[in-house]
Amino acid sequence: MTALIRTRADLRRRVTAWKRAGQSVGVVPTMGALHAGHLSLVEAAKAACDRVIVTIFVNPAQFNNPADLAGYPRTEEADAVKLAPLAVDVIYVPAPEEIYPEGFATKVSVTGLTEGLCGAHRPGHFDGVTTVVAKLFAQTGADRAYFGEKDYQQLQVVTRMAADLDLPVEVVPCPTVREPDGLAMSSRNMRLPSETRAAAATLYRVLTGMAADLGQGAALADLRPAAEAALQEAGFDRVEYLDLRAARDLAPLDRAGPPARLLAAAWLGGVRLIDNIAVG
Repeated sequence: MTALIRTRADLRRRVTAWKRAGQSVGVVPTMGALHAGHLSLVEAAKAACDRVIVTIFVNPAQFNNPADLAGYPRTEEADAVKLAPLAVDVIYVPAPEEIYPEGFATKVSVTGLTEGLCGAHRPGHFDGVTTVVAKLFAQTGADRAYFGEKDYQQLQVVTRMAADLDLPVEVVPCPTVREPDGLAMSSRNMRLPSETRAAAATLYRVLTGMAADLGQGAALADLRPAAEAALQEAGFDRVEYLDLRAARDLAPLDRAGPPARLLAAAWLGGVRLIDNIAVG
């Protein structure tokens, strides 16, 4: 039976008992508003771990826009219903003071990987991500943690943090889950105005076309203007970035060669959409 736990003390008692029994623990960190992408992470954790914890915490430290934080969907009851068929062991829903107690004064920061892409447009965002994820790793005692490739820069940052700090947790990447039209599933999609929803899939179509051309030897600089024009013609308000990066260290590339990712962020109907696909 799934337990709903709200304090780190109660969670640690549960995890300590599992560890004494020699059981492995998987964690799926989320901010709630769960969709099929999140559930695919849970399924991966269930397949590999004896016990599975899903965390739901809307982390204020990773929002650099107060309005974005205030508007982020909070759907705890609906999330519990979606998780019920998967029979996770614990849903951990901590209050802010369980993560950031009075006097909290520590920040976990990763350099290099956090520069450019989302890091250039969301100052302090990744410090908020790495700090809360480090806390959740400690509180859950996880052996494995599951993250989607949709947030590819975040995945690389969290993986680097765990390695650099010798944290005893394996960060497991999981494929992006998409809507039938190709739009990457995201909690933010529910905020798309109905009149712009159909246009959102253009982002994936543009990335797919660019990836094919890059695979044939084209240069990013030659492809980017037409790609941005296609997005604007589809109704996107602006393109934040459209970059080719080395898959491992996110170093900028102009042509395919080593394993690479094509990454994009663009605004549509007041909603910031991100996506990426493998190249080469």
